Amino acid sequence: MFQIHYQKESNALELKHSNQSFYAKIYLDQGASLQELTLNNTTVMVDLNPLVYADTYASAILFPFANRVKDGVYVFNKTQYTLDTNNTAENNALHGLVYNKTFEIIEHKARTDNVLLRLEYKENELSKGFPFTYNIRLEYVFTLDTVSLKVTVLNTSTGAFPFTLGWHPYFLSDNLHHSNLEFSSTKKLVLGERNIATGMETIGDIKKFNIEDKKLDDCWELKGNTVRFNTPKYRLLMQSSEDQNYLQVYTPPKDNIIAIEPTTGVSDSFNNQIGLKTLQPNASYTIVWRLNMI
Repeated sequence: MFQIHYQKESNALELKHSNQSFYAKIYLDQGASLQELTLNNTTVMVDLNPLVYADTYASAILFPFANRVKDGVYVFNKTQYTLDTNNTAENNALHGLVYNKTFEIIEHKARTDNVLLRLEYKENELSKGFPFTYNIRLEYVFTLDTVSLKVTVLNTSTGAFPFTLGWHPYFLSDNLHHSNLEFSSTKKLVLGERNIATGMETIGDIKKFNIEDKKLDDCWELKGNTVRFNTPKYRLLMQSSEDQNYLQVYTPPKDNIIAIEPTTGVSDSFNNQIGLKTLQPNASYTIVWRLNMI
């Protein structure tokens, strides 16, 4: 039987199973981010201490933009907007506006075969650089060996707004050097100064990418909607419900940890238009990301 425990001091939800083969922890004050995860007795996500969430954005939902906006400046419908540059070292706006927001619990159900959480954040203020209101709802469904994360955004403004969406989970490997990624791509993002995209380049078709000792902060346009992460201890399948997908891969300064980030856009999408979408008033957009142990 699945169980849900609320930790008042950290405003976090701990999810467990009576057979002790499953564990998950979600921090409501940190954008309802899933920062710890064990599936089928295998640890998949861990606390990244001594790295801190303010630097890692561990499992953050990236909205209304994934990755960076150069100098925090963009133009939409002939109007220029300026976001706060929270990435001060590069003078860029980074990873959206909801990663540090507090989500409310709308619904929770612990069942025999799964556990469901519905969480929501309502933005009713006109943020600097993004003067639009919206609701963002997360639906997590866990089984002993799967995770489903459904993200729905509703535009509650009177005008349309631009957006991309992403998810920033980090995964543990017992030996990252001997781990690899399987995905299909013939296009890679070209990054210029301050990690700002300058375009896409055509590359040889990737099927398997060996991580080895590479220091990564790379992005590919996917030909499909699946990515496999193969480690010596476990294999994980990541799937997206979206047709057009991008994969950002990042190795932080912590051994045997890698960020495998599904996104609908890229660095500086608000300016280069790559993957950029527009949401009309009263319209909604939904994407589902799934993790399966295989």
